[in-house]
Amino acid sequence: QVQLVESGGGLVQPGGSLRLSCAVSGSIFSIHAMGWYRQAPGRERELVARIFSGLNTIYADSMKGRFTLSRDDAKNTVYLQMNSLLPEDTAVYYCNALGITIATLTYDAWGQGTQVTVSS
Repeated sequence: QVQLVESGGGLVQPGGSLRLSCAVSGSIFSIHAMGWYRQAPGRERELVARIFSGLNTIYADSMKGRFTLSRDDAKNTVYLQMNSLLPEDTAVYYCNALGITIATLTYDAWGQGTQVTVSS
């Protein structure tokens, strides 16, 4: 069983910054990829950023230059640093992890979501 614990959401003014964290725990053998997605009211869930085991990182176009995704392998944790936040960044942010368990089963796990609200 694989668990994801997210933290760091909240209310911030436009132009401000937030850092989200996501820690993976459980019967993990390997982590192939971790990342963040977000879902705003009335919209589909979309990719924010994702980092792979080779440290290649991809970002959605609207986040490039503003958001930075990093990974601490010793802690099985990813961090999403969000700068220059805009009202349209308001959404529930979900962490995702993909990999292999100790029982050699593939997992595709999601966190419970953390609310990010950008408003004055």
